Amino acid sequence: MNDQLPSRNPLKSQSLAERALATLQHFLHVEAISGIVLLAAAAAALLWANSPLAHSYHDVWNLTIPLRLGAFAFERPLHFWINDALMTMFFLVVGMEIRREIHEGALSRFDQAILPVLAAFGGVVVPALIYLSFNAVPGRGHGWAIPTATDIAFAVGVLALLGKSIPGNIRVFLLALAIIDDIIAVLIIALFYTSGLDPSGFAVAALGVVMALGFQRLGIGSAYAYVVPAFIVWAGFLMAGVHPTLAGVVLGLITPARSRHPWIVPPVIRVEMALHPWVAYAIMPVFALANAGVSFKGMELSGDAQFVTLGVALALCAGKPVGVIGATWLAVRTGWCRLAPDVSWSGVCLVGLLAGIGFTMSIFIAMLAFSDDKLLDAAKLGVLFGSLISVTLGLGWGAEYAQRQRKPN
Repeated sequence: MNDQLPSRNPLKSQSLAERALATLQHFLHVEAISGIVLLAAAAAALLWANSPLAHSYHDVWNLTIPLRLGAFAFERPLHFWINDALMTMFFLVVGMEIRREIHEGALSRFDQAILPVLAAFGGVVVPALIYLSFNAVPGRGHGWAIPTATDIAFAVGVLALLGKSIPGNIRVFLLALAIIDDIIAVLIIALFYTSGLDPSGFAVAALGVVMALGFQRLGIGSAYAYVVPAFIVWAGFLMAGVHPTLAGVVLGLITPARSRHPWIVPPVIRVEMALHPWVAYAIMPVFALANAGVSFKGMELSGDAQFVTLGVALALCAGKPVGVIGATWLAVRTGWCRLAPDVSWSGVCLVGLLAGIGFTMSIFIAMLAFSDDKLLDAAKLGVLFGSLISVTLGLGWGAEYAQRQRKPN
């Protein structure tokens, strides 16, 4: 993940600003389209899980897939390979996006980053409190973090449907908030959904990180060379008891954000742009297909299950907007921050409503929070309901807001 020597022509190189803008536009374009693909995959999973072929839905994901290297054999169900292996690529892209934003994007300057950071924290704290107000009992309380994450693909996809009349700074604000949400979600998974840590696993993971950094120092540019250290980091986290997908975040954060030559696209941009379409159009839809299949047959939303569903749904569609808008208002009111040009309070409300769309990361956390299938299905149902309400409210508010933007002053 370092530099490959390209055809050298400094006269044709882009400026850093142009490069950053092109990367952002590429990111938003991929996310906007992938949101539709993700929605289609989730709908297909629900239809499959509630069709006459419902038994095959679970049979497919429980199919055992072995990994054999000589005498070594590692067997896990297909569900594991999707959620614990393929999703590492998703977290790798997340890590590289965070790295790039810290280097030259929305998180590169404190005065630019502080408002979306505060808004994101509000959008985490309030949903967690709303969820716990319904589920502050042993067992159910473990799912407090489920409604705290925003799905970037869905949120950006819905925003794209509203057209180009939405100011660009609102898109940047939503993207920065969603990225910070991802950072918080990663920290939550590492701190609250990890138990029984094995120090020897961390030693193995550290060896993989050192190997990757060593390759970078040697100027090794082929991405294939980093497969071995990446696998070592992943295996080390798995051994340590940390969710192995977090290896992707670690590797993304150490990907170089600068090139040795000004005419070379930095590795963090080059690798992210290469992987992002695969993650957006293949890995995330496969994850949705494998995990959004909640069967309504025989489902009884009674007892503990109904409170989990209600808590998650309300926390997403009500807690997220209240947290994001409230924290933003307090930050501006106290004079800590100012709204960016072209960002009105109506635009902040739109961002708050869209922040309630939690899917990929919310379902991912739900699977870590609940081992009870009944509570897990109830949590997934809450994610689907809450996200659907947020999409509806976001589109309604956004359409009205876009119409006002198009009117001449």
